[in-house]
Amino acid sequence: MSTDILKAKKPYFAKDSGDIFSRLRQEAKKIVTRLSPQRRKEIIFKAFLFPFVYFLFWALALCYGTNLWVLFGCYGLMGLTIVLNYLNVIHDAVHHTIFNSRRINDMYTYLFDIMGANSFIWKTRHIRYHHNYPNVNGWDTDIDQSALVRIVPHATFSPMHKYQHVYLPFIYPLFLFNWLLVRDFKDFFSKKRTVQKLVTIPRAEYIKLLAFKIFFLFYLVILPKIVLGVSWLMVVSAFCVLILSASIFALMVLLPPHANTASEFPLPDSEQQLPYGWMLHMLKTTNDVNGESWFTRFVMGNYNYHIAHHLFPNIHHTYYPEITRVLKQLSDQYNLPYRSYPLFTSLSNHYLLLKQNRVEFDIWEESM
Repeated sequence: MSTDILKAKKPYFAKDSGDIFSRLRQEAKKIVTRLSPQRRKEIIFKAFLFPFVYFLFWALALCYGTNLWVLFGCYGLMGLTIVLNYLNVIHDAVHHTIFNSRRINDMYTYLFDIMGANSFIWKTRHIRYHHNYPNVNGWDTDIDQSALVRIVPHATFSPMHKYQHVYLPFIYPLFLFNWLLVRDFKDFFSKKRTVQKLVTIPRAEYIKLLAFKIFFLFYLVILPKIVLGVSWLMVVSAFCVLILSASIFALMVLLPPHANTASEFPLPDSEQQLPYGWMLHMLKTTNDVNGESWFTRFVMGNYNYHIAHHLFPNIHHTYYPEITRVLKQLSDQYNLPYRSYPLFTSLSNHYLLLKQNRVEFDIWEESM
């Protein structure tokens, strides 16, 4: 990332009337009020269910992991359950939408620390940067990943990017390795990282970072080695299965909503004003994923209704299907760019984006 970006002031959105969003917000409030009595039970139930399932698989591995099928099976399922906890519990806790108590929501975010990530730095990335500036280069930390990948068309080009569509599909399964063991530390210790633009990290968070990382490796690698008496190769291999399964599953969820050829990557002008108003920016940079079922709603945390989440991050995900129906109606009425694609199409469009951005792009060159 260039020093020019680091020194820039915060981008801001163009002004719009806000009338359409006011209507949508009023309808969203009505939906929450109407459905809250029945949905609250589901919200609380899921808040206890998914952490329980994760630790159940861990306990089974610790008790019966001398059978390598059980050890590897439980660790693989734990990897999947980390993602399910993120979708159904941790993500909503960070947005303070599970419990009425902000303190209890904040306590629940420590599940992320226990499962390997750093909740403080992720909350900073997610709330302060991604939600405020989706797909804005230098400000959206979700597209500020690695020098190996060029997702944004007008981002800095490197010769290695010519081959990113070839090597990245093989590197992507290491996504969680990078996040848990590299990226978190870079965000804490490198002053050039995006997360440090607006936030001063308290000293206590450095201690928490190291303590939880050690605890994560202890209960997943060292303790099973001691209790089960299996070889280091087996327990480390099981840990790798956990990370790989979580990485692949997480990318299937995280890649479709923003990083594809159908989404825009708006550039601010010389005064740092973005080209669209806030609501239109969210629609231009975000898309939904087709499919509505009990599985996507209860198990997958309505991940496919991502636009509603960006428009209403302070509303729990269980209300997003109903809010999205209203959004679709308003989009048809006012010709708004609401977009939804099948999962395979979204993933294919991400791959096409990698191919598209493998060449240097001149932002000043006019195209017909």
